[in-house]
Amino acid sequence: MKQLFKELFEYGHHSNQKLSIAFHEHPNKQSEKTIKLFSHILNAHQIWNNRIEPTQPTFEVWQIHNIQDFKRIDQANFEKSLKLLDRFDLNASANYANSKGQNFNNSIRDIFFHIVNHSTYHRAQIATEFKQNGINPLVTDFIFYKR
Repeated sequence: MKQLFKELFEYGHHSNQKLSIAFHEHPNKQSEKTIKLFSHILNAHQIWNNRIEPTQPTFEVWQIHNIQDFKRIDQANFEKSLKLLDRFDLNASANYANSKGQNFNNSIRDIFFHIVNHSTYHRAQIATEFKQNGINPLVTDFIFYKR
């Protein structure tokens, strides 16, 4: 199972890095919504990593980042996820508080799956926004990544 999550994190990282490049290639065609959505992907990944192992101050859920910082933030998130994957049992639980201060407990496995699934969901929204703004949407489907 850890190998599968490693592959899924690599896939997400690959897709996010491609998106970061697309943001740089089309800076004048980006809507506020695309920047907000991609920032949110990065923020949520960092927040969830920190819920497993709180080691740093976290971003706000909807904090906006400069396009120039996208690749760096994604790289840091990816590296942290791989370290967590190596260090934690997937069946272990993490206690955390959400952004509203409510306490929850989930397995590391479920948190990792949420990170991957959440990012994929919002990348699809970004693809729609790209198309509406005259940018060819990137193909970020997992099966295309594996080909």
